[in-house]
Amino acid sequence: MNRRTDTLSAERPRGDVANLLFAAAPVARAVHVLLAVMAWGALIAPSAVHAQSGDGDEPTPSDVQLKPSRLLQESLPEEARQQAPTFISGDRIEGQTDSITRIEGNAELRRHDTVIRADHLELDQRDSEAKAIGNVLINRSGDRFEGPELHLNVDTFKGHFEKPEFSLLKNDGRGDASRVDFLDEDHAIAHQARYSTCPRTPGADWMPAWLVRATKIEFDNVAETGTATGGALEFKGVPILGWPRFTFPLTDKRKSGLLPPTINLDNVNGLELTLPYYLNIAPNLDATIYPTVMSKRGLELGAEVRYLQPNYSGQVRGAFLPSDPLRDADRWGYSMQHDQRLSDTGLGFGGSAGLRLDFNRVSDDNYWRDFPRAFGALTQRLLPSHAIYSWSRGPWAVSAGVYAYQTLQDIEAPITPPYDRLPSIALRYSRGDGRIAGVDGWNYTLSTEYTRFESNPLLTGQTNGSRSLAIAELSRLWQSPGWFIKPRAQLHATQYQFDNPLANGSRSASRVLPTVSLDSGLIFEREASYFGRNFVQTLEPRAFFTWTPYRDQSLLPNYDSAANDFNFATIFSENVFGGNDRISDTRALTVGASSRLLDPETGAEIVRVGLAQRYLIRDQNVFLPNAAGQAGGAPVTEHLSDILLATRLQWDPRWTFDTNFQYSPGAGESVRTTLGVRYMPSRYRVLSAAYRLQRGSSEQYELGWQWPLNDLWQAPATATVPGRGLGAGQWFSVGRINYSVPDRKIVDLVAGFEYDAGCWIGRVVFERLQRSASTANQRILFQLEFSGFSRLGSNPLKTLKENIPRYQYLREEINPPSRFQQYD
Repeated sequence: MNRRTDTLSAERPRGDVANLLFAAAPVARAVHVLLAVMAWGALIAPSAVHAQSGDGDEPTPSDVQLKPSRLLQESLPEEARQQAPTFISGDRIEGQTDSITRIEGNAELRRHDTVIRADHLELDQRDSEAKAIGNVLINRSGDRFEGPELHLNVDTFKGHFEKPEFSLLKNDGRGDASRVDFLDEDHAIAHQARYSTCPRTPGADWMPAWLVRATKIEFDNVAETGTATGGALEFKGVPILGWPRFTFPLTDKRKSGLLPPTINLDNVNGLELTLPYYLNIAPNLDATIYPTVMSKRGLELGAEVRYLQPNYSGQVRGAFLPSDPLRDADRWGYSMQHDQRLSDTGLGFGGSAGLRLDFNRVSDDNYWRDFPRAFGALTQRLLPSHAIYSWSRGPWAVSAGVYAYQTLQDIEAPITPPYDRLPSIALRYSRGDGRIAGVDGWNYTLSTEYTRFESNPLLTGQTNGSRSLAIAELSRLWQSPGWFIKPRAQLHATQYQFDNPLANGSRSASRVLPTVSLDSGLIFEREASYFGRNFVQTLEPRAFFTWTPYRDQSLLPNYDSAANDFNFATIFSENVFGGNDRISDTRALTVGASSRLLDPETGAEIVRVGLAQRYLIRDQNVFLPNAAGQAGGAPVTEHLSDILLATRLQWDPRWTFDTNFQYSPGAGESVRTTLGVRYMPSRYRVLSAAYRLQRGSSEQYELGWQWPLNDLWQAPATATVPGRGLGAGQWFSVGRINYSVPDRKIVDLVAGFEYDAGCWIGRVVFERLQRSASTANQRILFQLEFSGFSRLGSNPLKTLKENIPRYQYLREEINPPSRFQQYD
């Protein structure tokens, strides 16, 4: 049940109301009397409070804005609290100094942050004991208690309240008890108590949707927790969780203790029950231990430690499952991330330096499939581990690291493992304000790198080796509001050393390649009007020329190069490959144009259309080797590339349309198409649909949504409640569906319902995620979230957030309320 993570109103006093002032210390009594008289004068003569109005008239009482004084806003030290004045008022007051004072009718006592109201009130000035009878209300810092009889020492805040009903400000908690004992200002014990965050409806019988019923509940405002003894959590009148003693939060503050159990049911592990225990070791250090019982696999022990310091932070996570009966082996996985700033240490060397560590490992190839909800990267098939030191100072930058990977193989879909880089060291010098031949504005960069590549030659089909490279670059940008031009020149030099000879018998190779390019564009603007709306319309033609000569690279191994995705960013680039092992002999001219419609008042982009195509002046003869590391490609002889066309339309802020086409003139058809539309009229209402085609590879439809079902039978709720969604009584449908046309089946499915009852939320979600061509992980997630208290069941929130575009939580973190929201 624990957690891991002003408008003032004051009644004007009537003329027949008497007010007395008492002070705990006789020495300060005269001062307190003077303060009381001043306060009385302010209340009966509000026009005397200075308020500046716009036209210089004297303010009326309605113009006066009362604000809490610092005395009410700040907590006083104990000694000062003892000196704080006590105000009392009522219809009839009788008593003597340093004796018992009795107040009858509309009796009220005020002292610092405490207000007591009752039909009858007695105050013994000698020991500050107060007794209130009849319609008693006590309000301390926004926490309210109401009942028939109260006995309280106003100095020590010790006493008891008979049969009170109470409401707590910080978490909107409410309840009642046969008796509440106030131990001091921050501790109280409620006997035979009921507690909930559900609103209290008028009437004697209070039965909220959920409540904690206990023989004793201890409230600790310092630790901000409640402790129930002999308690049970009831939902709809049915006990669903009982325990001899358990704690629950009164705020969002982290605290040690048992976290709510998590239950999962899927087709891989069967029934899963996790009972986490959280350790709030320090404000910057915590840990979570989470044993999990799986009906098909046994007991898994998991733990996570998080730490945070001014110069470093990180987390370590791990899990161990002994003797998995389904795999007949021990299963384990761990993950560790650490970031550290080294600038203030000896390793900073006078510059800005940092260290990044990231390690991920699992026991076997099937781990990602058997434990699809494992933490972080462990649910992937390619697990990275690296340690990187980085340093920079002025134009200089250094990076040194080791990079290794664990590849989880699948017989149905094998992966060629990437090369480990043990080590990789890079040095870069860059100046953007230099002078070349006496001319300002030139940018020049020199980058060098040494990398040792290692992998299994039987899997890669290539020899291991090392690569040294140096890249020199010189560029200059000329621009004005209507045009720009940017020439750039590069020189790429590479040297290889191999463990085994290449096909020609050589154990070394080198390559030097120059590249020149010229990027240019024009920007035209005009005022335009379409469909009754005014716009600023742009026309932005662009031309990009690049020239790289041909060098035979067919014998070189490919350690890190891959084909770039064909899009609007890469079509205006020099090299069609990423990495440094293949440099394409691109001798081409790319031309394109885009046009936009802009809102003249806000500058918002309403419409964008872009078109581009590349023309090869000569054939491209450099290509990538096949998966086995052997030459398996073919030169590019088609001089006209595919045509790229992209549009984006947001005519109405609620609607967004996106289209992307890659059209092949030779084939006379689109080889890649993406169509998307999203409708989001307000918070918690979103519909999205997409169509994706990659001819010869995949074709999918996607539909995602989050929508209140109440819109079907009642007027839609238009206003959101801060931190409370659309208010109580709302049903929501949520989901995302991916349908594969070639396979004629749904490959990924997340769908379910959420019900927001105000003080509790219910969720049920079905999830089916494709893990391979023949297997899928399926599970049902059910959760009850008791607002301001706890969550029970399996947690679908992460699944919904990751899978549904623009999904929003129904409960969001909000700032703690001011105690003046329940001011008396």
